[in-house]
Amino acid sequence: MDKSQKLIMLPGPTNVSERVMQAMLGPIINHRGDSFRELYKGVLDKTRRFFQTQGDVVVFTSSGTGGVEAAVLNVIRPGDVAVIPVFGEFSGRLAETVELAGGKAVLVESPPGTAPTIEALRAAMEKQRTFKALFLVHNETSTGVAAPYVEEATRMAHEHGALAVIDAISSLGGYAIPVDKWGVDMCITGSQKCIAAPPGLALMSVGKGVVEFLRKSPPKTRYFEIPRYLEYGAKGETPFTPALPLFYALDEALNELLEEGLARRVERHDEMSVLLYDGLAKAGLKPVAEKAVRSKTVVASYYPPGVEDAGFRKALAREKGVVIAGGFGPFAGKVCRVGCMGQINRSYVERTLTAISEMLSSSLNAPKPINPS
Repeated sequence: MDKSQKLIMLPGPTNVSERVMQAMLGPIINHRGDSFRELYKGVLDKTRRFFQTQGDVVVFTSSGTGGVEAAVLNVIRPGDVAVIPVFGEFSGRLAETVELAGGKAVLVESPPGTAPTIEALRAAMEKQRTFKALFLVHNETSTGVAAPYVEEATRMAHEHGALAVIDAISSLGGYAIPVDKWGVDMCITGSQKCIAAPPGLALMSVGKGVVEFLRKSPPKTRYFEIPRYLEYGAKGETPFTPALPLFYALDEALNELLEEGLARRVERHDEMSVLLYDGLAKAGLKPVAEKAVRSKTVVASYYPPGVEDAGFRKALAREKGVVIAGGFGPFAGKVCRVGCMGQINRSYVERTLTAISEMLSSSLNAPKPINPS
């Protein structure tokens, strides 16, 4: 990457390779024609390999939030109960979406910087006994906390006859979640995170149990109606007009990912997150997340005393060309968040750490204004 170009170290969207950007310049074609059918069938095949599933997959022209809403609207019917670990902004929003769909959200909560324990989740399930689904945000982007028990939580949900729906928007590709091996019923991710494509597409795996349920009980949504996507997808089409340039980009980003190998991509995220945590700690930034649940795709850290969040990040982008995110909700003004996903590599990490260290030094050593008496 040219050093004059801004380095996007957000928790998404993230840096996109020139190869993927160029793919968006493909021609406008008929989305009901043979050229698109060939493109889309290839995308679906590569998406299955990414999710490690032989089952159905769907690609929505929407943000990741749209993918989560699609999962809720397809699974939840009025009066249905869902068990939801809540440990940040996005898991809280998921619970609100269940309630908006007419369901009842049973919350399993934990303090900031932690995830609910598997024991607490098990107790909530046993107390509820019968429920429709577990909705689990694997990686809470707002706090940099990753729930370390996707496989076990999925198994526990199945023991209660419930579906397991995993929001892996900011984690899949930085973590391996083998959908078929673990029995995950639905898994959602976004194009702009670890896949390293532009934002605007949500990808979802759909298990056999969900498909069978939807045949008996069609959802009350048109745009996010999964059976419609599966029907059209079987012939290489989407039910509604796709964001064609984004599909070109996704196809190329999946090519990059599969050429690297999913296992190597996961390993690379792990290696780079260690470097980020170590370097930020040396610069005086304390992680929000407890060590056992620290995310390796989103590193959230408390500022040292005396650092003003918005001014710091603006100066970092302007003077150093590195773009990071602030906190929000209860973490607004207290926390910065650094993405560690997609194209992340040693040079990106080193540039980011150098920039943050130098900017912290200048911020903390800057002369304070004198108030006139």
